Amino acid sequence: MTWSISSCFITLVVLFLWRIEDVAEACRCAPVHLQQAFCSADVVIRAKVVGVKAVSGNTNYYVQQIKMFKGPDRVIHTIFSSSSSASCGVTLELTKEYLFTGRLNTDGKMLIGMCDFIQYWEDLNGTQRKSLTQRYQSGCDCTIIRCSSLPCPVSAPDECLWTDWLLADGQSGPQAKYSACLKRSDGSCAWYRGMAPSKK
Repeated sequence: MTWSISSCFITLVVLFLWRIEDVAEACRCAPVHLQQAFCSADVVIRAKVVGVKAVSGNTNYYVQQIKMFKGPDRVIHTIFSSSSSASCGVTLELTKEYLFTGRLNTDGKMLIGMCDFIQYWEDLNGTQRKSLTQRYQSGCDCTIIRCSSLPCPVSAPDECLWTDWLLADGQSGPQAKYSACLKRSDGSCAWYRGMAPSKK
């Protein structure tokens, strides 16, 4: 009888741990280049977190919008996120300035999650900050393909291979921090570190 109870207890523990692991893995996000995040987002803003309130499974972050790079013709005062990390909820720091990319729901509320690009404003370099005002938008017709292992073939002329991942640099690599994938005059796309696409 003792053996049976022990076995039952062990089984329950294993099932519980499996369930915890399953929940923890419920939110998985593929890394994205800031340009990709900009192009796919409904809203891109620089804002400072000035307050927070938990409301029925969600977290409302009250923000002071500093600049809108993309979005509706109004000021964003509140950003909404799930309170659960398993549902891709995010935790933000009060008084910190962030770059937020997010979505608008049918009510016009700005929603954010772990799969959105959210970064301290101070951690963005000058090239990234300037690219938010024009360069990324002009490259939204291009497609960035993350390359983490060779071979990484380009299947269309409007694609740029994001190869920072081959050297494990990822989002700290030169393409992520200093380059944008832009369309050239012939319709193809290429990485460029200046303010206009290469003519070559």
